[in-house]
Amino acid sequence: MALTIDLKGKIALITGVTSGMGFEIAKMMAKAGCTVIGCATQSETSELAQRFLTEMESYDVHTDYFRADTCLTEDLEGLVADIRSGYGRLDILVSNAGKNRLTGSANSNAKEWQFNTHSNLTAHWRLAKKCKPLLAENIDVILIMASGYTYNSLIDRSGSAAEAPLTDLFKNLSNAWGPDISKVGIAPGFINIAGNQESLSGFQHAEAERQQMATPDETDSWCMFLASEYTAFASGVIHWVYGEENAVMQDD
Repeated sequence: MALTIDLKGKIALITGVTSGMGFEIAKMMAKAGCTVIGCATQSETSELAQRFLTEMESYDVHTDYFRADTCLTEDLEGLVADIRSGYGRLDILVSNAGKNRLTGSANSNAKEWQFNTHSNLTAHWRLAKKCKPLLAENIDVILIMASGYTYNSLIDRSGSAAEAPLTDLFKNLSNAWGPDISKVGIAPGFINIAGNQESLSGFQHAEAERQQMATPDETDSWCMFLASEYTAFASGVIHWVYGEENAVMQDD
């Protein structure tokens, strides 16, 4: 029996929709009938933003796009105000935008270290906090924090500066905001794209990791499943897409 995920009547905010996982997750949610509000750092008139909007048209769902940098408080305040004015609520938050500078703990400077922790921890916390009133106005809403942290034991764990605090953040939010808002984290691991294959090619002991890489489709499907009614019980936890401890989240 096939599992059917129906998101009709749901409203989702997805960050980082102009490329990578955010773009693919938006397509999958639109296909399931969800209203999709996308945001990214590109302007509304940019080629990537227009590509997103054009793609969404094929799913016959309401779609919106806002330019917003989730690392900037003023951008988040404007984004939340626009959503409240236009929609009044959110049902799903996919906090997907996150990048890493994997220069190594010994080689990182203060600016690079701060970039990793700010992009992959602080920005997710700030977005969740700003969107919480929109989520709390509905029942059985789901908060998904996808992307956003690295855990790279093959090369150097410098990128994982935010990993442990982010895990604690999920647990704390689950206790403070439950049970109506479910907090779920996803660590997609090394996504099976050309760049990641190349980055592992120099490590003789990395063959197992190369074979266990999750595909983008698998990762996006997992996110969809966690956004559905089937997993409302799963809160305050991190889900690894594959069972290795070596993982690097990478957004194009």
